[in-house]
Amino acid sequence: MRFGADEAGKGPVLGSMFAAAVAVDDPSVLPDDVDDSKRLDVDTRDRIDAALREDDRVRVAVAEIPPARIDDPSTDMNTLTVDAHADAVSEVARDGDAGVVDAGDTSEARFARRVRDHATVDVDVTAEHGADSTHKVVSAASVVAKIARDAHVAALADAHGLGDVDVGSGYPSDPTTREFLADHVDAHGDLPAFARRSWSTCEDLLAAAEQSGLDDF
Repeated sequence: MRFGADEAGKGPVLGSMFAAAVAVDDPSVLPDDVDDSKRLDVDTRDRIDAALREDDRVRVAVAEIPPARIDDPSTDMNTLTVDAHADAVSEVARDGDAGVVDAGDTSEARFARRVRDHATVDVDVTAEHGADSTHKVVSAASVVAKIARDAHVAALADAHGLGDVDVGSGYPSDPTTREFLADHVDAHGDLPAFARRSWSTCEDLLAAAEQSGLDDF
């Protein structure tokens, strides 16, 4: 089988990171319009994700890295990205398979080696920057990862009893996300449980809240 892997949610301040792997005997069975998930609209991503999961010729797996692991000072995002890719690949690949992963490191060779070494199957791994645009099987994985990440973000408010609160995309650059975090800290004195506390956005909000509390005395 030929496999591909990619991740979504590496940079957000809210929620988990997800990596997906897709494996096929023949990449031609993948949807004709599969592409880097960033180039596709929501409806197209949903349709492709459903088609991949419903096709018996396609193997799909998703690995999740929750905020608690991301905040662990004993690790780093490069290592966690390796772990996520390796976990997803291990679910779809078999010994002797070969595939491509989207490089999550400045060194493609190092990232490929680390994913191979962390996988629980004996596979040949190549890593490339931008592989989600040049390899259909990696494009397919990017769609699956993006769908998993988006569904996760959509469910966060409900899962934590926030009702209809809009948490935004979860990225620090999203004004809705920043407003949600600021309002939550203002109302509760702390970050929501699904925030990445080690991110500078969160640290700055907590520092500002602490300073504001001191100023009240």
